[in-house]
Amino acid sequence: MLAATGGCGMLGGSDESSEGGNGDLETSKISVSIMPTIDLAPFHLAMQNGYFKDEGLDVEVVNAPSGQASLTKLINGEVNVAYGSYTPFFIAQSKGAAELKFVADASSAGPDSTMIVAMPDSDVKDAKSLEGKRVAITSENTICDTLTKSVMKTNGADFSGVQWVSIPFPDMAAALQRGDVDAAFMTEPFITSAAKTVGAVPVFDTATGPTKDFPTAGYGSQAQWADENPKAVAAFQRALDKATREAADRSTIEPLMVEFAKVDKEIASMTNLLTFQSKLDTQRLQRVPDLLLEFGGIPERLDVSKMVAQPATDS
Repeated sequence: MLAATGGCGMLGGSDESSEGGNGDLETSKISVSIMPTIDLAPFHLAMQNGYFKDEGLDVEVVNAPSGQASLTKLINGEVNVAYGSYTPFFIAQSKGAAELKFVADASSAGPDSTMIVAMPDSDVKDAKSLEGKRVAITSENTICDTLTKSVMKTNGADFSGVQWVSIPFPDMAAALQRGDVDAAFMTEPFITSAAKTVGAVPVFDTATGPTKDFPTAGYGSQAQWADENPKAVAAFQRALDKATREAADRSTIEPLMVEFAKVDKEIASMTNLLTFQSKLDTQRLQRVPDLLLEFGGIPERLDVSKMVAQPATDS
């Protein structure tokens, strides 16, 4: 198990150079904040198999309780790289809280991996019947309500009267069972777990139509750090890319889900996985701030091409 670390290197890294096989890096030490989610399986695979070390990187893992907390650690200079869902990064950028750049992709929504679920006896049966209902999400202006609004709009449903109720993913199943909410936006493995524990049933997939294969999470850094460390960024990307390719083998991933995301072994075997990604595609990623803008999450359009780190091309 990776232990949480108290102190981290300040933004900018150390002055020591790597002696790795890919040439000297601007810094060999990188601190990365993460949390226990299943789409971090390729990251743990890279750590476990020494892919970061092969690239001359000494990666320090810093645990965070949520994506927002991970981003806060980055903004405060506690870590060099933060993993998290994309929406908080764009909201922070739009508010001027920090100048951010993405250094690697992590995942996009695969079929049935992000869904609205309800209890079997609920009258929530489709997007239209979600109008005016109490819907559990982690918080507003996140992928949860943004994807839900998109699907409702596509299906001619009015989301303006939806009551968004902030509940952590692990607590949503119990809230559904008690009747505290009428439906819940869930990601895996919580969808599978809720079905097993309280009998929750899927209502609709939120990654369909305009939101099919929607980018869900990635790794970001402060722009200054990315600009000053292009070789280290490239090394980080190469290690993640290698692990992500290997993550196509589900048998490699399931044990990591159990160990690091604390997913029950049976649930891990049944879970619909997100699509693991590593390479940043500017056009694909532009979909996130564009959707946030459409639903009022950010006040003006953000140009993703200016927020993607440019790694050194030499290796």
